[in-house]
Amino acid sequence: MKFVIIFGPQAVGKMTVGQELEKITDLKLFHNHMTIDLVSRFFSYGTPSGKRLVGLFRREIFEEVSKSDMPGLMFTYVWGFDLPEDWAYIEEISQIFESRGGTVYYVELEAGVEERLERNKTPNRLEHKPTKRDIEFSERDLLRTMERHRLNSLEGEIKKEHYIRIDNTKLSPEETAQRIKEAFQL
Repeated sequence: MKFVIIFGPQAVGKMTVGQELEKITDLKLFHNHMTIDLVSRFFSYGTPSGKRLVGLFRREIFEEVSKSDMPGLMFTYVWGFDLPEDWAYIEEISQIFESRGGTVYYVELEAGVEERLERNKTPNRLEHKPTKRDIEFSERDLLRTMERHRLNSLEGEIKKEHYIRIDNTKLSPEETAQRIKEAFQL
């Protein structure tokens, strides 16, 4: 079982890269908005109820996949490196797979803010993430989150065996996915 966590700031291309990686591997993509957008029809993700439900859905999916005969899963996440609870969450979900003999791969994406603001408006993103369709709100949230939190790691901060960091500012999603596949022999 392979569990690939693709993380980085909003609109860096996590989902789109995951979609391309899904095409060239046996891994299934579970992007973070699959649960956020489901729950947001009832409770805002920012509320305690919204966060609790998103967490429950994700955990149950991780548990079932980790026990299955599937080859693996990819998950996308915006990791606030200044938030101890985000570090704990990454460890928690990694442990679900590692406790059953799975291998966890960590893929960090980074891109310049101007590129991310452009990607924030792409048809693919808006199709798959209904809560991002209010572009004005989404852009404000992207910039505000970037000001409040550190969304990329510091050099040497991640000490995982299976870790890669890719600046995909000038790379296509296909090129980025190919780099990930080759780096981890997926």
